[in-house]
Amino acid sequence: MSKDAIKAEEVLVKAPSAPNYIKFLFGGLSGMGATMVVQPLDLVKTRMQISGAGSGKKEFRNSFHCIQQIVAREGPLSLYKGIGAALLRQATYTTGRLGMYTYLNDLYRERFDRNPNIVDSMAMGTIAGACGAFIGTPAEVALVRMTSDGRLPVAERRNYTNVANALTRITREEGLAALWRGSLPTVGRAMVVNMTQLASYSQFKTYFHDGPLQMNEGIKLHFCASMLSGLLTTMTSMPLDIAKTRIQNMKKVEGKPEYRGTTDVLLRVARQEGIFALWKGFTPYYCRLGPHTVLTFILLEQMNQGYNKYILGKETSTGL
Repeated sequence: MSKDAIKAEEVLVKAPSAPNYIKFLFGGLSGMGATMVVQPLDLVKTRMQISGAGSGKKEFRNSFHCIQQIVAREGPLSLYKGIGAALLRQATYTTGRLGMYTYLNDLYRERFDRNPNIVDSMAMGTIAGACGAFIGTPAEVALVRMTSDGRLPVAERRNYTNVANALTRITREEGLAALWRGSLPTVGRAMVVNMTQLASYSQFKTYFHDGPLQMNEGIKLHFCASMLSGLLTTMTSMPLDIAKTRIQNMKKVEGKPEYRGTTDVLLRVARQEGIFALWKGFTPYYCRLGPHTVLTFILLEQMNQGYNKYILGKETSTGL
């Protein structure tokens, strides 16, 4: 058989694959689905991070006390306050991050004709995280403000009715640039999160699969690797997350911003509230990050399998 015939046969038998926009779409939808489950924990994390700002007074004893106080003061539905902004953040940040990461991966394979190693994956994860975070910052600002509004005195509340109202009012009252307030710590946090998460998840997954435990590929393996990856990611990214939350939620005092920047937030929190306050809200943050990763992967797998089976007519999944 000639070389041309072999190439023609390879083209014929090559299995169809989902276009890139479908991969990006599924990435965003899986993140949004996971957010619907873990949104209450994100709200608790935000409330705990901004409690004690300025005065250093501890408002909540722990995560459970925070939940109890929110439900007692504002009602159980308040745990989903800001869900519109949270979903918009996933639609922008997660889609942008996965899109950029996929693009860089494909570009790397085309140029070097091999799979990226862990260092290359960390570098691509860092770039992808930065791009996704910059795109998603306006939704992040709206989310922080909407989830923290209930703890303010009635006279000081912003009372945004929904995410569109929040974005419109922020632009009108504070200027367009206010939508990217705190973009530096947001991007920095996303770079740390993606670099740590991608590298550690891969390493934990390999250890559990090939090491003494010999776990089979599946939900159990993904769950264990994700939870340990989430623990490491939480430890490394929380100080930047505190800075991001405080800056995005700050108001002007006598015409001047409450904080000068990320370093100013970190130094003032450590000085006024103690060094461990940089990890305030650790429990809800970790309990949100681990399950969010697991749920995102599971939903992504199910959508990929459904698309492959019912649209492309093949049983196998492209996998994660």
